[in-house]
Amino acid sequence: MIKVQEAENIIQREAVDYGMEEVAIPHAKGRILATDIICDRDQPPYDRVTMDGIAISFSAWRAGNRKFTVKATQAAGGKPICLDTEDECIEIMTGCALHETADTIVRYEDLKIENNIATVQTELVKQGQNIHRKGKDKPNGAVAVPANTVIDAAVINIAATVGAAMLRVKRLPTVIIVSTGDELRDIDAIPEPQQIRRSNSYTIQAILREYNIQAQLLHIPDNEADTAEQLGACIQGYDVVILSGGVSMGKFDYVPAALEQLGVTKLFHKVRQRPGKPFWFGKHAKGTLVFAFPGNPVSAFMCMHRYFLPWLETSAGLHCRPVNAVLGADASFEPDLQYFMQVTVFVDDAGQLIAMPVEGNGSGDLSNLLTTNAFMELPAEKTHFYKGETYRIWAFKRII
Repeated sequence: MIKVQEAENIIQREAVDYGMEEVAIPHAKGRILATDIICDRDQPPYDRVTMDGIAISFSAWRAGNRKFTVKATQAAGGKPICLDTEDECIEIMTGCALHETADTIVRYEDLKIENNIATVQTELVKQGQNIHRKGKDKPNGAVAVPANTVIDAAVINIAATVGAAMLRVKRLPTVIIVSTGDELRDIDAIPEPQQIRRSNSYTIQAILREYNIQAQLLHIPDNEADTAEQLGACIQGYDVVILSGGVSMGKFDYVPAALEQLGVTKLFHKVRQRPGKPFWFGKHAKGTLVFAFPGNPVSAFMCMHRYFLPWLETSAGLHCRPVNAVLGADASFEPDLQYFMQVTVFVDDAGQLIAMPVEGNGSGDLSNLLTTNAFMELPAEKTHFYKGETYRIWAFKRII
């Protein structure tokens, strides 16, 4: 049995760059940029008006002029209109390109316009006001969004602005989720009194879907030959195999032996933690990684967030900072294991992340996952944990 940090180190060493692919903007949200997005022109591409009003030459204002003849009205998208004399102005709208003969915008709220004469009714006018200067955000050729950025609505906005209709993103691994056991029935079946419905596979599939991975599902009954045959096909056909169940010490837990028979090198089996102690991890010579999680629902759920998702993020070039929270109440855990305690994390009035412990009924208790939002990782070297102490958390829902 190895320590949690050892298990993490072994898994992180197996991070894989799966290359890149191109996706269209409508399908890019949540993916990770593989290359920089580059500005195809200055941003903004012209001196852009930021308020509806009039465009004037500030030198006329400085000379004492407060009344301006409206030469024309310019709409956004129209060609810039020049001022012929300094006693003229252009009625101009937000988003317009400003002609070089004007350098100041006075907003409508500070004007009175009658008989084609605009009178400025404030003395608070500064040269260059209400203008977003050409290239102020980014010059032509500059990096608009760097590689290894998660594509969200803001990135899509910038990509569309610079004309990047197709984005190069990190390719995602192909994944199959395998459940085992004769006690499991599908969700649309009526189980016998001694059976339960399969839930872990759908839970893991839902977690992966949040990362845009469309994982396949497979169930293998408790049969030694079937286990080896079907796992062999999975290893050949996918980048990653995630197993749920069949990795403990029972007589019908055929998975570890089958994986060894198929040439999967065991990198570790059993981690000094609760839940999830029977966790098995290995690698095939062709590069396929096998994450074999325990069958208990909370165990599999925790292992996905503590081990698989950090591996996936590292593989994609993301380097997420650890998040810590303050323990909101005393807690105790006696076994000499790293304890992943279910907690409800919130932000208090002082802006601190507070983690309140929630008691559960073991690694088969799914109900707490509805009301909690994170696991707090408590070190194996301690038994008593006190309010006010700070530990790392692994969030599985939005906290703020």
